[in-house]
Amino acid sequence: KRHREASQGSVTGKGSHMAKTLIKNGKVISTTGVIAQDVLIDGETITALGAPGFFTDEGCDTIIDAAGKYVIPGGVDVHTHMELPFGGTFASDTFETGTIAAAWGGVTTIVDMAVQRYGENVFDGLAEWHRKAGGNCAVDYAFHQIIGGVDDESLKAMTYLTEHEGISSFKLFMAYPGVFYSDDGQILKAMQTAAECGAVIMMHAENGIAIDVLVQQALARNETDPKYHSYTRPSPLEAEATHRAIVLSHVAGNVPLYIVHMSAGDALNEVAAARHNGRNVFAETCPQYLWLTLEETLGQPGFEGAKWVCSTPVRSKMHDPDYIGIMGHGHQADLWKGLRMNELAVVSTDHCPFCFKDQKELGLGDFSKIPNGIGGVEHRMELIYQGVVAGELSLERWVETCCTTPARMFGMYPKKGVIAPGSDADVVVWDPNTKTKIGINDKHHMNMDHSAWEGWVIDGKVDTVLSRGQVLIQNDQFLGRKGHGQFVKRGLSQYLV
Repeated sequence: KRHREASQGSVTGKGSHMAKTLIKNGKVISTTGVIAQDVLIDGETITALGAPGFFTDEGCDTIIDAAGKYVIPGGVDVHTHMELPFGGTFASDTFETGTIAAAWGGVTTIVDMAVQRYGENVFDGLAEWHRKAGGNCAVDYAFHQIIGGVDDESLKAMTYLTEHEGISSFKLFMAYPGVFYSDDGQILKAMQTAAECGAVIMMHAENGIAIDVLVQQALARNETDPKYHSYTRPSPLEAEATHRAIVLSHVAGNVPLYIVHMSAGDALNEVAAARHNGRNVFAETCPQYLWLTLEETLGQPGFEGAKWVCSTPVRSKMHDPDYIGIMGHGHQADLWKGLRMNELAVVSTDHCPFCFKDQKELGLGDFSKIPNGIGGVEHRMELIYQGVVAGELSLERWVETCCTTPARMFGMYPKKGVIAPGSDADVVVWDPNTKTKIGINDKHHMNMDHSAWEGWVIDGKVDTVLSRGQVLIQNDQFLGRKGHGQFVKRGLSQYLV
């Protein structure tokens, strides 16, 4: 058997097969504590946790020394858009490149959005996503189903997918008329169907009808720069749509409602009120809303701001009456507070990358034609850990919002999202003593020609990543392969009130 010793002496291995792996001397983080424990893995599964030194090295094929480091569940990113068609182009990450980037970021499971646009067939859209992803993923993957055309056929498909295909969540849009938009009646029908079959309704909550008016008025005034993307999607229209979705979910029978990519404090207040009233209403936010402001991104001179065009938009601090200094502005402070208070249950990325050249440039002279999306699947674990460093979150809450709750919310727990006997051996060793510099010439593995996080330095590092017992990242090398990732058939949500 070949013997390999890591360059830093942290990992030793024998042979090329993965049988027994021991991760020792680390601190395991769960939602309830940080405990010094060793983790024993047999094949693809965690078999036991023990007190430090409880397991001997004997009989182990691979030993990972996690001294001075944290041992956390593999990240679960429940909102990605690999190869998404949008605005005459496609998101630049394939399932292969996107899941390799995910692995570099400590993410071992993604849930991507299969697409049915208005006038299309749900089953055709799902089949196309299986074709794109099958055999190409470096980490495990699952699907939500976008319903862009609510009619009798798609409503029947919702029930079938939930009961037979392991797809138990459906995304609707209150924005993008003519492509994905559903009116209130269609939303109510879809929610009623979800209530019957136990599915979760995910909602892009922005008043798209009003936004389209504001966009056309801005263009008529020759306001064409990227910053007007945000100004024409003001936060009250996110809050109004959020409120409307919550009311409809209540009328439909307290159907589980999950608001995606929440960017604004006034929208968060609607979710907090619903949760106070005992409703099955949940929300996610993304790193760009927690850390970035319009002024330093969309508001950059010329067309540079196009790099940060996404919907919901990055918010302005100048147009916010509650600017509060160190954490940016009122919206950001509210969102961090929401994460602490579980008004926001999950951090995802809405990963939807486009290159600046030839893709974002489609909107030169007309911000409404800039493809919407930011690449982030590689950096979520890093950027939310930086919130821990900044005192915004606890280590436990980092793991809860990025690993455990996403798995529970979307029916993958305890297979995913936790370090426990019987769970998949999806494990990240995190080094809090080493910095990570993000940038196109630094840490950057997404298939795009720029980074939305250029120059950011994180006070921690993804050290080692295992997916179902297989080492994917170690010693700054990718050791995985496309095709390792398996499709995860999900059950119903395990997070309902």
